[in-house]
Amino acid sequence: MKRAFSMVALALTLGGCASSAVVVGKVRPPIAASQVKLYVTPPKKFEEVALLQSSSQLSMAFTDQAKMDAVINRLKEEAGKVGANGVLLRGTGEQYGGSVGVGTGGGGFGLGTGIAITQKTGTGVAIFVTEE
Repeated sequence: MKRAFSMVALALTLGGCASSAVVVGKVRPPIAASQVKLYVTPPKKFEEVALLQSSSQLSMAFTDQAKMDAVINRLKEEAGKVGANGVLLRGTGEQYGGSVGVGTGGGGFGLGTGIAITQKTGTGVAIFVTEE
């Protein structure tokens, strides 16, 4: 049973795409996500490298803050892959990710409930900052 669960989790992890990048500028050598800075307002001088999109899908985060942290980390990872040293955040949001249902019954009586699952989303631009 434990092995079957592990195989399903692995398939979901490999099958789900939680972030993407569309290159629109000069790609540089990759850098670590920890070296990528998040911007909410544009720095003085920068070059656009890629358009980014991410979600908290399959992050195993439960709170809204943890889900948003996963989105930001994934945006930074994608930016780092194309050599960008910054992410200019364009927007965040939420999307429906399905639901989980639980039910029980017996003796002609049944009871059930459903819980909606939401994911956080984010878009941004991978940028190479040349001057702040």
